[in-house]
Amino acid sequence: ILEMTEPGSRFPLEVAQDLDIGNNSVQGYNIAPENEYFSVSYGSRITGKKYVELLLQKPLDREEQVDLDFSVIAVDGGSPPRSGTTQVHIIVLDVNDNAPVFTQEEYIGKVLENLSEGSVVLTVLATDRDGGVNGDISYQFSQTVRQTESSFSIDSRSGEIKLTKPLDFEATDRHEFNVRARDGGGLSAICKVLVEVLDVNDNAPELVVSSFSSPLPENSVPGTVVALFSVRDRDAGANGKISCALEDQLFFSLRPAYKNYYELVTVKLVLVKSLDREQQAVHNLILTARDSGNPVKSGSTTIQIIVLDGNDNAPEFTQSVYKVTVREDMAVGSRLLQVTATDRDEGPNAEVKYS
Repeated sequence: ILEMTEPGSRFPLEVAQDLDIGNNSVQGYNIAPENEYFSVSYGSRITGKKYVELLLQKPLDREEQVDLDFSVIAVDGGSPPRSGTTQVHIIVLDVNDNAPVFTQEEYIGKVLENLSEGSVVLTVLATDRDGGVNGDISYQFSQTVRQTESSFSIDSRSGEIKLTKPLDFEATDRHEFNVRARDGGGLSAICKVLVEVLDVNDNAPELVVSSFSSPLPENSVPGTVVALFSVRDRDAGANGKISCALEDQLFFSLRPAYKNYYELVTVKLVLVKSLDREQQAVHNLILTARDSGNPVKSGSTTIQIIVLDGNDNAPEFTQSVYKVTVREDMAVGSRLLQVTATDRDEGPNAEVKYS
């Protein structure tokens, strides 16, 4: 009997046979044990033909009860009464009256962005109380967006969602899509899937110089801004936390300007000049940015600063005193000696004139 059969439906049985006649023949029927689903109806047609029928009292539900067993007893009117029994086995046939139901309305998976292709991200599961084909469930993406379609696949039988290509936290840190479970009878259910991509330290810090002053006058005052640069790291959390350093440098230092920006400035020294072209005309600075990931990643850039000459050196004679002996009869215009002076500066600042 189909589980969706309407109450009041009748199912004929074979009438009981009794060789006696009159009151000693079959007088009635009953069910044992009694149940809430069936009763027995009996009587005679207009033609006089007797009938026995099972009468359905309430709807059957295969998901509640797959089958029923009871006896139909025929009783005669003799004294003492005699009875005959037949066994009835009711098999409840399934109707697709139950849609699939997911075990969760929303599935959340957290995966590292370096998860290998083919790995299982998570598994969705739906159940169906129907039997047979009506309870067979298949899974597919519902209204799949292009990015999800290319990043994930789903096993139609097991509900396993697998990775089809590498994830990139810096491009997308979460993927949202829907999965549909459909049974063999066409009923379906939808659940939401959220895949959160966890960052790994796969990006090195980057330094970008915004402004740069070179050549730099050697008489620049301490604190002069030589360069402005920004740092960034596409990773998140500790993987994106950056510290900057200036390697092996005495004449320059770094100071924070504003968020993610640093200034390269000249420093004030106590015993020597901050910049002295005559001591060092070119400074090659290595700026290094390191993140706090594990393992640590770093990025660096080199800045070359040329020191521009300032007229900070006076000419110097090769001797502080020149001594020459002159005969008193030397002719006017005679050459007595040659003095020489040098200047450590360069260009026009180093051109020496004598008087």
